[in-house]
Order: sequence, then C-alpha cells, then structure tokens
Amino acid sequence: MTYHANPTRYDAMPYRSCGRSGLKLPAVSLGLWHNFGDATPMATQRAMLRTAFDLGITHFDLANNYGPPYGSAETNFGEHLRRDFKPYRDELIISSKAGWDMWPGPYGQGGGSRKYLLASLDQSLKRMGLDYVDIFYSHRFDPDTPLEETCGALASAVQQGKALYVGISSYSAAKTREAAAILKNMGVAPLIHQPSYSLLNRWVEEDLLDALDDTGMGCIAFSALAQGLLTDKYLNGVPADSRINRPGGGSLKAEHLSEQNLTHVRALNQIALERGQSLAQMATAWVLRDKRVTSALIGASRPAQIIELVEALQNMQFSTAELAAIDQHAVEGGINLWQRPATDQRPN
Repeated sequence: MTYHANPTRYDAMPYRSCGRSGLKLPAVSLGLWHNFGDATPMATQRAMLRTAFDLGITHFDLANNYGPPYGSAETNFGEHLRRDFKPYRDELIISSKAGWDMWPGPYGQGGGSRKYLLASLDQSLKRMGLDYVDIFYSHRFDPDTPLEETCGALASAVQQGKALYVGISSYSAAKTREAAAILKNMGVAPLIHQPSYSLLNRWVEEDLLDALDDTGMGCIAFSALAQGLLTDKYLNGVPADSRINRPGGGSLKAEHLSEQNLTHVRALNQIALERGQSLAQMATAWVLRDKRVTSALIGASRPAQIIELVEALQNMQFSTAELAAIDQHAVEGGINLWQRPATDQRPN
C-alpha cells in the first residue's frame, strides 16, 4: 500500500535550532542503532519509520556499522526510503557516521583517517541509495590520527557535496573546541555533537555543553534512556525480550542492572509517576530541559514506544523541587561505554 504521510505531522512536534546554524531538528529524533538490522522484520522497521515521520520526527540517525550485521541498517533504510520516503527526501534529515570498526584489514578498523572516513561515507551512500547525507559524523575521537586529518576528511565530504553538514560524536570538550577551530579555518562550520547523555550519565554537564555553546554547535543526546535502563522494563527483573538477550544487544551489560542502579531507577520512576509520566518520558524530557540540547535521540523496537516518547514533549517543565529530587538519584551509573574516546583515550 502506498504510504501517504500524516498531513498534520508538523503541528505538534517542536523544532529546535541546532546551535547557531539555520538548521532545526525535531526535539525527538529516531536512531537506527538497534532494531533496523536483518534481525528485525522489515514490516516492523517500516511501521516504526512511518510512525515516527507521521509524528513529525524528521531526523533519522544511522552509522556505517549499525545492524546486525554491520551495514544492514543502512541497506534496509535505503529500501524503506525507496518504498515510502522518496517523495519526502527534502523533508528529512538523514545522518551517518564512521569511526568504529567496519570492514576487514587495516583501513576498515575505524578511527579518523581520511582513507577510512571517506571510503566509509561512499559505502554508506551506496547502501542507502543517496547522493548525499545531511549530516556526516566522526563517530569517535581517534588519538592515533592527527585531528587535522580527521577534520580535513569531514571538510572534504562537504566540499564534494556528499554531506551538507558535519558533526562529531563522543569527543571531549577540549577536542571539540580544537576540532571546531580547525574546521572553521577550513571554511566548514561544525554543526553538531552527539554525546551519550542521560539521568545516569551526566558527563556532558561538566564542560562539554559550555564548549558547544561557545563554538555554536548543537547537541543531540544519544542513549537518553541509558540503553533501556531508564524505562519500567527492569523494575522487577530482566524480561525475556530485553535488549540484553537479543542479537546486537551487547551494549547493555549485566553489571548495568546492579541493585544500586535499580534502586535509583525505581526512585526516579516514582518521581515520573508523580509527574504523570512514564520513566522513559521523564528521562526524555529531562535531557531536553537544557536549551543547549537540540534533540533527544531515541531508539525503539516497536511503534508504541515512539508514540510514548513523543508524548513526553507534552510535559517538559520541571519545578525546582522536582529537579532537586531527581538530582538525588540522577547519579553516575557506570553505563558510559564511550568514556574513553570522550577523555581522549584509545577505545578498549
């Protein structure tokens, strides 16, 4: 059946300026890290993408190695584009990234080399059937590659017409400032930073948000639900359909479900209920409380989850008392898998 987008899709979704650029992003964006590889039925993927766009989500975020297997999320997304979204291409923001391991041999193991980044971008465009992506990211800081080389590759992506904008992900505040200065000298303004940020992972508050404000970059927070920990799914144990038990779900680890973390999660859940929200809705609204955060990047395994999280935007205000109560339990939960790149260290 031919897809016709909801004609009222833009009526309720707020769109926020991405830093000092002219681009606006939806307050909620959809990430295809999980559940868009070959392990998920195409019909389920299609339903999620249609639901998201019908709700005003215009930004779909991918990376070269999203799956499983690597590359399959982009290949599948390309098929959905051809089947459903081709008429709406100019209404979409499509992003991809390169930085982690992708193909065999010394040039496909990730990092920030010019060879790897630009080859990966060409592969991503081919998989998705696109002439360009809207945003192309350096997916992680690479201490073994001069930052000038990484930024030069990003600038080339724009100059070659293969990306409209460029961004970085999981860079420290210091390297963010450095990359912004290098790119500016190359005539390319960095658009956006994509860090992990949630109630249980607040590292960006120390100095990264200030760096983004100073450099004019936007911020899109990934893993705002802490790999699903900030939902009601784990309040009473680990369900059989948990990400931890699914292919490609290794980013959620057993130690993340410690009793200490779950005690805080249960307390946060109670605060959310008192606000008339689910915990997932409150966690989404909370990362958006700071105007420097442009968008919350959500993941989903079914359309109902997307609907639920977009409904979080109906209650984004927090009282001083609520924020104080949240702060008692919004503590470091040991879930930042991307900490080493963000501290300018080599990944594990």
